[in-house]
Amino acid sequence: MKNLIIANWKMNPSSQAEAKVIFDAIREGVKGINAAASARGFGEPTEVVVCPPAVYLYASVFGEGVVSMGAQNVYFEDKGAFTGEISAEMIKDLGAEYVIIGHSERRKYFGETDEVINKKIIRALEVGLKVIFCIGETQEEHDAGKKNEVLDRQIKLGLASVSDFGFSASNFAVAYEPVWAIGTGNNCGVGETKQTLSYIKSLLTLSGVEGQEVRILYGGSVKSENSGAYIKEAGANGLLVGGASLNAEEFIKILESAE
Repeated sequence: MKNLIIANWKMNPSSQAEAKVIFDAIREGVKGINAAASARGFGEPTEVVVCPPAVYLYASVFGEGVVSMGAQNVYFEDKGAFTGEISAEMIKDLGAEYVIIGHSERRKYFGETDEVINKKIIRALEVGLKVIFCIGETQEEHDAGKKNEVLDRQIKLGLASVSDFGFSASNFAVAYEPVWAIGTGNNCGVGETKQTLSYIKSLLTLSGVEGQEVRILYGGSVKSENSGAYIKEAGANGLLVGGASLNAEEFIKILESAE
């Protein structure tokens, strides 16, 4: 399967002009990587998705099929009196293919529960969006030895009934992002990550989904110095990259490490 690398820009950058500069640089870098891979006779290139703030999703018109676009959030209703929310239909109409759901920052700052996340996943799948489902434990949960318990709950409740709403391995990815590693520089060790990704696959299978086929990504203080190890040693099928994805040169290095 193709590796999948997601750029999550979060609430950055502060202007449309800067967003376009970063996006264009990433797009050109991806073109170069794909051309080099093709010349060497390599297999399918890494799939690259940029998830900017919703107000910049217009940038999908510049993608030219090389870089896919994704949203950082979605609401579970199709329309109505929900001030400030964005529907799955709106996201798809803008040309985006992916949506991030369940990110720890949404859980922490906006009170999203596993049940709300489940509704969002179902709605996104119904409309035909591809889902990047984020899971991960906090520092306290990790130190208390409750990581597996947390992942078990998040997967069981987050994926309840999704098989009835258009779920398939081709439109779904799970991103393991230990909360304690996000933006801290304290990334999860490769050995621990390998064990955790294997455990997540087993949970997916027990939940009745295609656990062996769903792409499982790692996220949390990813940078070019460690990105290759997560794919080649820990067995991740890709990466969810935060702050480093706002630096086009650094992000391209991360993409190169996955080839």
